Amino acid sequence: MAMKKFEVSIRIQAPAETVWAILTDASQYTAWNSTVEKVEGQIAPGQTVTVSPKLNPGRAFPAKVTAFDPPKLMVWTGGMPLGLFKGERTFTLTERGGGVLEFRMSEVFSGLLSPLIEKSIPDLQPAFDAFAADLRKRAESVKKGI
Repeated sequence: MAMKKFEVSIRIQAPAETVWAILTDASQYTAWNSTVEKVEGQIAPGQTVTVSPKLNPGRAFPAKVTAFDPPKLMVWTGGMPLGLFKGERTFTLTERGGGVLEFRMSEVFSGLLSPLIEKSIPDLQPAFDAFAADLRKRAESVKKGI
């Protein structure tokens, strides 16, 4: 069964610690991220973060931080009980040398009800692309002290 997946990768001229600090500060998401209306909660191991995306106004998606390995990997998992439907968003930061960091973000949807629910999921690719571009802009401006 094919799963719906979205993915983006971008190179950022900033240290992993800088990018990680931006990604894990929920209170500042709306300051740099053009794809969200608000992010509530604490981005920390085992905590639940509630994301209200602009793509889906009026809807909020709770996700649990299920993996947290600073400053390299973070996973947010959300969905329905009993694994009927699951969305898993993975953030990966990889040092490429010369002050270059590769940021990757992917989201995979799975579960028994996935084929039905996926039909209602909009194309998230433009939002993923915007998220990555916004993150790069923010990280590179922080690095320069703007």
